[in-house]
Amino acid sequence: MAYRDLDRPPLDAAVLRTALVGPDTFWTDVVVTAETGSTNADVAAAARAGGPEGTIHTTDLQTAGRGRMDRVWESPAGSGLIVSVLLRPAEVPAGRWVWLPLLVGLAVDATARECGVGSGLKWPNDVLVDGRKLAGILLERVDTPLGAAAIIGVGLNVSMRSDELPVETATSLALEGAAETDRTVVLRVFLRNLEALYRAWSASGGDPAAGIRDSYVRRCVTLGTRVRVSLPDGSSLEGQATGIDELGRLLVDGSAISAGDITHVRPAT
Repeated sequence: MAYRDLDRPPLDAAVLRTALVGPDTFWTDVVVTAETGSTNADVAAAARAGGPEGTIHTTDLQTAGRGRMDRVWESPAGSGLIVSVLLRPAEVPAGRWVWLPLLVGLAVDATARECGVGSGLKWPNDVLVDGRKLAGILLERVDTPLGAAAIIGVGLNVSMRSDELPVETATSLALEGAAETDRTVVLRVFLRNLEALYRAWSASGGDPAAGIRDSYVRRCVTLGTRVRVSLPDGSSLEGQATGIDELGRLLVDGSAISAGDITHVRPAT
């Protein structure tokens, strides 16, 4: 990517490698590209080739990004933080991997707040500012020669301007008055937050009672509101969002809703 926009410097690969990768660090490799189709696809390929936990791929421009339900995720070059990481939570039972997307949401939310933006979490893992979407998260499970791996993809709008927003309900760190919009710095903050949360979760065997669940409930703006849950078969459920159960499911008037079984969760009108 040609560096023409002073508000959007390219990611600094040398700084990232020096700060993140070393003999005693959690992060084992960081790959920085000017352009790629999908960082999630790149990390999935690395995982299938035997890549270690802690592998990071990030880019200035992603041309084939996607979110949940294969929705398109696009942003102008240099305007967003696009990053995917490889995790291998071997000590966590497979049934508790459902907490990983929520855990990553906590890390992104904490990062936005460290940058000076008052964000919150819409269940399961959208990061919002006053109802406007700041970031999206996609988790994929892949089978590899070293066992099952989790590919975590994050798209965080950093310097996107109002005329660049894909929808009117989106926003960016810059539009929300963030004190920090250098993507190299923002990425380091995010990875620090993710590492701390992931290490604590892994050490507990993925036990949601070991702090993750309580932290998520405190940050979740969906709770306490009336919501309309759209289901893939075209039906819907409307009611009060009252809590998060031990499997990370949203409780709506006593019914437990799994993130994998819905199309949308929106405020009830």
